[in-house]
Amino acid sequence: MSTTREHHTVPLSVLLKRELATEKVEKPELVHGQANQSKKGEDFTFVKTECQRILGDGVTTYSVFGLFDGHNGCAAAIYTKENLLNNVISAIPQDLNREEWLAALPRALVAGFVKTDKEFQVRGQPSGTTVTFVIIEGWVVTVASVGDSRCILESAEGDLYYLSADHRLDCNEEERNRITASGGEVGRLNTGGGAEIGPLRCWPGGLCLSRSIGDLDVGEYIVPVPYVKQVKLSTGGGRLIIASDGVWDAVSAETALDCCRGMPPDAAASQIVKEAVHPKGIRDDTTCIVVDMLPVEKPAVPHPVPRKQQVKGVLRSMFRKKSSESSSHPDKEYVEPDVVEEMFEEGSAMLSERLDTKYPLCNMFKLFMCAVCQVEIRPDEGVSIHAGSGNMRRLRPWDGPFLCVSCQEKKEAMEGKRSSGDRHSSESD
Repeated sequence: MSTTREHHTVPLSVLLKRELATEKVEKPELVHGQANQSKKGEDFTFVKTECQRILGDGVTTYSVFGLFDGHNGCAAAIYTKENLLNNVISAIPQDLNREEWLAALPRALVAGFVKTDKEFQVRGQPSGTTVTFVIIEGWVVTVASVGDSRCILESAEGDLYYLSADHRLDCNEEERNRITASGGEVGRLNTGGGAEIGPLRCWPGGLCLSRSIGDLDVGEYIVPVPYVKQVKLSTGGGRLIIASDGVWDAVSAETALDCCRGMPPDAAASQIVKEAVHPKGIRDDTTCIVVDMLPVEKPAVPHPVPRKQQVKGVLRSMFRKKSSESSSHPDKEYVEPDVVEEMFEEGSAMLSERLDTKYPLCNMFKLFMCAVCQVEIRPDEGVSIHAGSGNMRRLRPWDGPFLCVSCQEKKEAMEGKRSSGDRHSSESD
């Protein structure tokens, strides 16, 4: 297969119609396990399977797996664990059919992350957290992430896919430029005499990440807007590994998969944590969730073709990079995947870009409701998400989505149009 062929995102409607046409509408069997070795007690997980929802075309289920790696305390991780899912689901209109629900999910994840961050920051606590949040509906996997935890997928055919992006300042030039353009400073810790040590950090605050939930003391150019990727697996299934940086700082994705091959998820998660901790001892909270998506008719752990038997030099492991968001992973030769199809990928930190939609607004957003925090707003109060962005040329005055005043202020602060200090000082006057 040619490595130069242009890759195009496959429309969701095409995938679902293809699924119906071939009568492959069964859901996978999900089996999961998790393991943890704790040093600071700031890693938390969230697992909720078989969540029911009523759609316009019937009742169906989805499952959710989340990993929250806190820093500067555990308050942000705990709050996000308890509130993020509800904030995401509340941003999805009711009475959507399955295709519409899945199409609305990436934008609802953006709204839910921002709402959770906004609500937590009101508490005035400086804690922050990374988030890797996975929603599985049928064979469709949607991942939203901020920070440096990761989610990887190995298909039943043995191909590796990265479903998240690292938001470490050390490896993301685009994010460094965004922060400095918004008023932050990026540099290493200065020990005096001109000596600099450690990773690149954002100042004030000294955070080495460019995106997180919380971190009130760093500034709102550290944004909660997640990278989102949505893929559809073949009915052969696959294995997901969701893990904190305590794992990925010690082992590669390939090592994590190889060390637990053939094991059930609970044993696999324990083995991955053991592999990460063993060489140098535990240096950070180390947490792993393993999820197997199994064909219903073949309830057994998938055994992909050993990597040594695959064609040397050809790694069908990543979709074509759409932005520098994915540049944190080593460059790999691209071959268009046969069995895992990309439906959505977006990593922009600009809220106005992420809440834009190609779908009818009447279906996606209520006219007099804030697209982020879901509060009702009067017609004269709502501010279009496109206001001041030069995007108003084709839009009518009543076109949304709309933001309430406080969410508009947060958007402007995150996009460098209003400083965090200006907003907080105006609230305290």
